[in-house]
Amino acid sequence: MTGGRNFSRAPRNAVGNTTVLMAALAVGSCWSGIVHGADPDSQIETLMARMTVEEKVGQLNLLNDELRPAKSSINPEANRRQAEELLKEIRAGRVGALFNGVGVAGGLRAQRAAVEESRLKIPLLFGADVIHGLRTVFPIPLAEAASFEPELAEKTARAAAVEATAVGVHWTFAPMVDVARDQRWGRVCEGAGEDVYLGKLFAAARVRGFQGTSLTAENALLATPKHFAAYGAVAAGLDYNSVDISEQSLREIHFPPFQAAFEAGALSTMSAFNDINGVPASASPYLMTQVLRGEWGFRGFVVSDYTADKELILHGYAQDDQDATRLAILAGVDMSMQSGLYSAHLAKLVGEGAVPTATLDAAVRRVLRVKKALGLFDNPYRSLDPARERRDVATPEHRRLAHAAALRSVVLLKNDKQVLPLPKTARIALIGPFGEDHANLHGPWTLFAEASEAISLQDGLARAAGGAATIETVKGSDIDAPLPGGIDAAVAAARSADVVLLAIGESERMSGEAQSRTEIVVPPAQQALAEAVAATGKPVVVLLRTGRALALHGAVRDASAILVAWFLGSETGSAVADVIFGDFNPSGRLPVSFPFESGQQPYYYNHKSTGRPYRAGGAKEYTARYRETGNNALYPFGHGIGYAAFQYGVTRLSDSNLPWNGEVTVAARITNTGRVDGEEVAQLYIHDRVASVTRPVRELKGFRKVRVPAGSSEEVTFKLTRQDLQFIGTDGQWRAEPGLFDIWIAPSSAAGDPVPLQLLPGS
Repeated sequence: MTGGRNFSRAPRNAVGNTTVLMAALAVGSCWSGIVHGADPDSQIETLMARMTVEEKVGQLNLLNDELRPAKSSINPEANRRQAEELLKEIRAGRVGALFNGVGVAGGLRAQRAAVEESRLKIPLLFGADVIHGLRTVFPIPLAEAASFEPELAEKTARAAAVEATAVGVHWTFAPMVDVARDQRWGRVCEGAGEDVYLGKLFAAARVRGFQGTSLTAENALLATPKHFAAYGAVAAGLDYNSVDISEQSLREIHFPPFQAAFEAGALSTMSAFNDINGVPASASPYLMTQVLRGEWGFRGFVVSDYTADKELILHGYAQDDQDATRLAILAGVDMSMQSGLYSAHLAKLVGEGAVPTATLDAAVRRVLRVKKALGLFDNPYRSLDPARERRDVATPEHRRLAHAAALRSVVLLKNDKQVLPLPKTARIALIGPFGEDHANLHGPWTLFAEASEAISLQDGLARAAGGAATIETVKGSDIDAPLPGGIDAAVAAARSADVVLLAIGESERMSGEAQSRTEIVVPPAQQALAEAVAATGKPVVVLLRTGRALALHGAVRDASAILVAWFLGSETGSAVADVIFGDFNPSGRLPVSFPFESGQQPYYYNHKSTGRPYRAGGAKEYTARYRETGNNALYPFGHGIGYAAFQYGVTRLSDSNLPWNGEVTVAARITNTGRVDGEEVAQLYIHDRVASVTRPVRELKGFRKVRVPAGSSEEVTFKLTRQDLQFIGTDGQWRAEPGLFDIWIAPSSAAGDPVPLQLLPGS
């Protein structure tokens, strides 16, 4: 049953979602050990034997934590309960987990109700959206991906786990591992960008960081790779939209980061909001039973995204709440988030035989196994220590890490005439809505942080300059609207300065969930501000705040320097100042391609050639290009510069032939021709010239971040094997084919000259 996909559904009066699947379960086929739980645990089996159907259903019920609710919620109101009502439900065994509450006192109150006042004394699991920090906020995940340092993301995830578990959280709804190739989609900011290889490395690193070396440790945080699956491929970049995708694209692009996360030890995953080829992910046996558990052997549990099971009705896939419940549980959604559907309907469905008892039991076992893996049965009060709550949150060590992460996430796109770094004696006009702003430093998905604790650009620059620089801060415009007299004040400040730092871009509310954009540009009011300031003739350095790649126009695109500062978190101002003044040489590289125009979306570097590719300098008519612009990027994936200058030698191969079961070494010499030491990200790309399935123009297969002293050279080497040249064939299986490949070591996905490599056939 691991071959072709089956998106069919059962008749309305059928027992299961697909007759074939449920028949296989009934006769104990290859699914049995996975779905019913191999290696039975005597403690869990004893507990299962004592549980009523209602108590089993309770373990699959995830509700918002009304005992310690977050200050702000990013979710719509649905199925809310008062605190005392929630405690009553817990005591009755009708709740298995709570989410988005923090605080040891409230956590102790809830856990006591579960383990001291309920019949079966099963501990609660506490989850929360701790995406890129709790009180100490690290750069958004997209920004951290720009570091090209997975080990950095592992460190920041570890710090986030320490803080989250100190305030009574066991489980995070992260990392997001969706490959995102359409910058109109707001949730680009939560992932690692457009590349599969980079996404795999960051997915695994973040899981390792969240979970630590032992899941039973007080500071271990259960990771939840999401959204399963292909949420990053929603049509038109519109959040919650449909996905129409081939099996090949699913398996080659969207599945690998999930597989990497599971191989790193993740024991939960979240079903996606979107449908895939007409079947909502939260009702797909193909995704959650055939692939996840059957092919990959996943032993954890699946939680629905927020009310995603109920949304099967509006998808037009379920008739009503009861039908939605049946479809979701049979597909493999173990835990229902906030909708209350399982509580309301699952026991009745089991009693009527519409859902087999074995299916319910399998889901409950998976949840209980994970609770046991977290050590909650032995120590239900783990991560509920008041001393840790006082000691381990917002520590100086974590702030230092946030500063380092922010530094390494900044990407310098251009630096004409070496306008940067600035001397600390410069007269600076800091212009734009983000100059002294505190409300838009952390970025989306920071439910538990204090905006006042983050360092603004104005404060960071003033501290770094130590009084030597003259800094005049002028807002100039609001984020989305002009200010009366704002442009006049900004122009006056620019004229009296040596240089303008233009702090513009997106607000927190312009990126993230439900923040799709049709035009991925700097808002018009800020663009007008940029044009007016640029007309003064003073050098302009753009400090671009964003959660996605943007199409840059006019004075923004033509600025002397452009620094992509993303949403950098708690240490935003101090990190940007260190880069501006040259105390840190920027080394970040783009994990997403910056297009010329919004209309190029979806755009990604590893696209196919087409039969009529447009080539710069070649014919324009009857080629794959737009009337207004070419089919290339303004700033491509992998691009970034620093204050050093690097020259790449010729890419060299240890052998021009790669044996079927052998390897070749790929090498290049990188020379720092500048006057300061710097770090360079050398990137290894391949292209399969002729294959049974058309292949991308380039594919990233490795990278090395190397420090090269001024005037020195470093040799970078990579190993290539047949496995690096594989792709998904028309049969849905990984394969490599003998033939010629182009190989590059280059500073970006649009640079360098390739050398040929021949993959030899097997014997």
